[in-house]
Amino acid sequence: MKEFVVCYTLENDIKRERIMKESNTKKDEVVQEILEKIEQRKYFLAKDSQGDYWINSSLIRYIRVSENRRSKYKLIHI
Repeated sequence: MKEFVVCYTLENDIKRERIMKESNTKKDEVVQEILEKIEQRKYFLAKDSQGDYWINSSLIRYIRVSENRRSKYKLIHI
């Protein structure tokens, strides 16, 4: 599984969303999926570890998608 971080820059706020996709998913595919979601809906739900929030599609000014590259090894604190 791959984790992508989507950053929505709104008129007066910045929201982030973490999306899990299959390991063979490309960044361009995620961008295309988000653009289709924005075009089809006036509002959509974005989910993050800090909670869920509704985003008004008309307030979005910029979108950035980045692949969250985590280490293959889990760090264990002793």
